[in-house]
Amino acid sequence: MATARRARPRPPGSKADYVHEVLREEITSGQLMAGAAVPQDEIARRLGVSITPVREALRRLESEGLISYRSHRGATVSELSAAAAGELYLLRGAIEGLCARLAAVRITDDELTTLRELHERMLGEHEAGIIDELAEHSRQFHDLIARAGGPAFLADHLSSIWKNHPVPTESSLWHRPEEAERFLEAHGELLDALADHDPQRAERVMVAHLELAGAARNVTG
Repeated sequence: MATARRARPRPPGSKADYVHEVLREEITSGQLMAGAAVPQDEIARRLGVSITPVREALRRLESEGLISYRSHRGATVSELSAAAAGELYLLRGAIEGLCARLAAVRITDDELTTLRELHERMLGEHEAGIIDELAEHSRQFHDLIARAGGPAFLADHLSSIWKNHPVPTESSLWHRPEEAERFLEAHGELLDALADHDPQRAERVMVAHLELAGAARNVTG
């Protein structure tokens, strides 16, 4: 329940910024689950602010797709439908596939080394069952490829998608060992394609990787 959480010290900035930051973190971390009610009066009381900054923060979260309004329920944490999830992964596939194709041409030796080291670290985390670290490092892996391929525009577009449609840690597909193995295998294939500077193969592997993730997400709900 939202009322069970304590307000943390308020950082510099407006009260609306503070409320937005706290609620966003609670949503992305899974403390506030999809479909959960977000009552304005309880949030205001818990965070020690008036209703006005809470309303402003909720409007911002709604514009980011994290909050929606339902009849007779007020603000709730948005739930991503199967159709929306499928569309999201298609969009990611289009953007990240292009990033991978460009990265195969543009990537430097230093960037390849960083990717290899991160991949090896993830293999070790999978072996040790460190799931939360796996999910975060997977995002870093994809971000590194995006920034190697599309540093001017594409990487920022991808970051915007992640920001507006976060996946709570506990619902990450990395919690499923069979999916984690498939994802790590795809990451290894991506590394090989990038190291060979093969744009077509890099794009093909990335798109297939995200199609697999999208299909698994729809199956798990």
